[in-house]
Amino acid sequence: MTAWQVIAPGLLTTVQDQGRTGFGAIGVARAGALDAAAAWLGNQLVGNDAGAAVLEITLRGPTLRLPGPASIALTGAAVQARFEGTALPMQRPVQLPAGTLELGAVSGGVRSYLAVQGGFGVPQVMGSRSTDLRGGFGGLEGRALRQDDALPLSLPSRAMATAPDWPGWWVGPEAIVGAAGAPIRYVPSTHGLATQLAQQSWRASPSSDRQGLRLQGQALATDSGSQLSEPVAPGTIQLPPDGLPIVLLADAQTIGGYARLGHVIAADLPRLAQCGPGQAVAFEAVSLQQAQAAACVQRARMNRIALALRARRS
Repeated sequence: MTAWQVIAPGLLTTVQDQGRTGFGAIGVARAGALDAAAAWLGNQLVGNDAGAAVLEITLRGPTLRLPGPASIALTGAAVQARFEGTALPMQRPVQLPAGTLELGAVSGGVRSYLAVQGGFGVPQVMGSRSTDLRGGFGGLEGRALRQDDALPLSLPSRAMATAPDWPGWWVGPEAIVGAAGAPIRYVPSTHGLATQLAQQSWRASPSSDRQGLRLQGQALATDSGSQLSEPVAPGTIQLPPDGLPIVLLADAQTIGGYARLGHVIAADLPRLAQCGPGQAVAFEAVSLQQAQAAACVQRARMNRIALALRARRS
């Protein structure tokens, strides 16, 4: 298959899809795109299946050599993008000829996504092409992109562009995840400090990563006694002995011994993926029924977008 050449890898660029499921019992993390909604939208814009592999770009993007025409989409946080000197827009399908694609600084968030028609064709491991950085497998040899890597495509491109081209319309991220500044909703646990999480101000810590969003603020009172390890998943809010909560993200371990304050609802996890160092993070406690209703609203939004994009391609 045709492969793209990595001229410069960016700060942390990995191959991701919607993650691998069904292996938590043997300690395998889900991995996958942290902003799963942005990755999904990118695939929809170029006509891929929802689970096609994309590039997740963190803070600064790569420079890539395209050997032939391609249809791409850039979603998530805004990323400076130029193709042979031409500035490219976000959130819409873009037709490109052969040439060099330069992706620079990411702004208004932490992570951007690059989808290409056909998807990236790295081998599947446990049913997913996602990179598990902690486990060292999936994606390209379980690691971030490096200079001179070759990125294969799953299918040959159907694009025939001789110059960069794109439509005047676009689909903004708020169409899926709602307002960027809204509180992060969570279902509290029975822990005595669970509701206090929503009563304090927090900021994202610079030590956050794909495993978890660490919070800074006034520490919650907690005892340092050991606890039995219990199952955890992306969205679980842990309270370590220092009293500063951690919201687990896609690369989270499958069990943990810290106290659990609750679970961020699935509809709001994509917004956590875009929280940069020092960014304010507010929480709102909701019921399980409210969490289910929010998931239904988000699925309805995504279905409407998918139908509208399919109609444009027909």
